[in-house]
Amino acid sequence: MTLDGTNTYVIRHPGARSVVVVDPGPLDADHLAELAGGYPVELVLITHHHLDHTEAAPVFHAMTGAPVRALDPEQCHVGEALVDGEMITAAGVTISVLATPGHTGDSVCFVLPDDGPTGAVVTGDTILGRGTSVIDYPHGRLGWYLESLARLAALGPALVLPAHGPTLPDLAQVAQQYGQHRAQRLDQVRAAVARLQGQGQSVTSSAVTDLVYTDINEAVRGAATLSVMAQLEYLLGSDFAAGKL
Repeated sequence: MTLDGTNTYVIRHPGARSVVVVDPGPLDADHLAELAGGYPVELVLITHHHLDHTEAAPVFHAMTGAPVRALDPEQCHVGEALVDGEMITAAGVTISVLATPGHTGDSVCFVLPDDGPTGAVVTGDTILGRGTSVIDYPHGRLGWYLESLARLAALGPALVLPAHGPTLPDLAQVAQQYGQHRAQRLDQVRAAVARLQGQGQSVTSSAVTDLVYTDINEAVRGAATLSVMAQLEYLLGSDFAAGKL
């Protein structure tokens, strides 16, 4: 589920003699050699724990000596865990840490307020360059995700630097579109639940997925089912979690 690969970002002020690397990605020797072959790496930042973002982090830390920092302490190497609202100064730039749980519980975005006229935000998998993100239930939760989208929309028309796919020009617009998409999906899930209950059938994530995603490719059915589970938990709460439907 990495679409067309994981984007690694190398950040520095034009006059700086070091860089910050965000999400070194999967373990690819050529990729890591290229990242380590330029300016010295001052800091490595992680958007969330999924392997397509973090697998190379321990090796890259050993190659460069740079501390690796993430919201999840288990993903850190030498560096301390990130804190929501923290301001980091490295490689001549200011980076603000914005906790955006939802895709996963440990998802964060990195705000670059001085990057261009509108600023830029490294969004990890919270917002993608194409398509929409998966809620990795139960580690991710839809309620958290909707709150995170609202936080991102409040940042205005910043440039979106996603972990997968191309950059996008207007963070607020994209975050609002993501919220609208989630609202539409919730309506579809509500209708599916009502239909199953009206027919006296069990409300299961598999049954709801069949009704909501009628033409889904089997290759992505697992991801769709995770999102359905997150939506059922959001709508039905403890009854869904306890299997009392």
